[in-house]
Amino acid sequence: MAKVLLLTNTLGASAEVLPSLALLQHQVKILPAEASVLVDSPLMDLIFIDARKEFPTVKALTRLLSTTGVGAPIIAITTEGGLTAFTSDWGIDDVILDTAGPAEVDARIRLAVGVFQAELTGTDSGSNEIRQGDVVIDESTYTAKIKGRSLDLTFKEFELLKYLAQHPGRVFTRAQLLQEIWGYDYFGGTRTVDVHIRRLRAKLGPEFESIIGTVRNVGYRFTLQQNGKESHVTESV
Repeated sequence: MAKVLLLTNTLGASAEVLPSLALLQHQVKILPAEASVLVDSPLMDLIFIDARKEFPTVKALTRLLSTTGVGAPIIAITTEGGLTAFTSDWGIDDVILDTAGPAEVDARIRLAVGVFQAELTGTDSGSNEIRQGDVVIDESTYTAKIKGRSLDLTFKEFELLKYLAQHPGRVFTRAQLLQEIWGYDYFGGTRTVDVHIRRLRAKLGPEFESIIGTVRNVGYRFTLQQNGKESHVTESV
């Protein structure tokens, strides 16, 4: 069962946009088709976007989402006549007709999520390793290495590094990280995340501490390095 986000400006249930989606067991959250709603939204496995009309507006939104790294594949929902409007510069992973049946919708979700996760983590279905630049994380042995150097991480530090590395470029708030790593039952404050980020950076060392990037007034993200430099600008909170 996937966590699905449906972006639409149509009032009402998902049945009005993609009727078959309502017949499946996936968790569906509906938000307005605006980029701003994703700033503090929960992490989703897949994003459906209503592209049955207002093509220029929707295209601008999909391109923005694809370039800012939403951490999920994007599938556009459209009509038979709308198919001709789609080109590679939309920045989407797939397109589906609003009349698609439940079996097709479910298959599209599974395939899109599977392909996206394999590409994102640099793994195949038979591998337990996550590779991002010089970082290699082995889920089966709970070990992490950077440039071949083993990192002496606590369980939470390992989970934090793994989670961020699984979603490179995606910005997570402290609250989101607290929920994903520590769980709903944890009653500590969000500053716990800051403490663990600080310890994790110290263990990464001066050369690699910047791969855990800070986004001012928002949170943290995994920042890939290119030729010894970060691929994203980091700021202090």
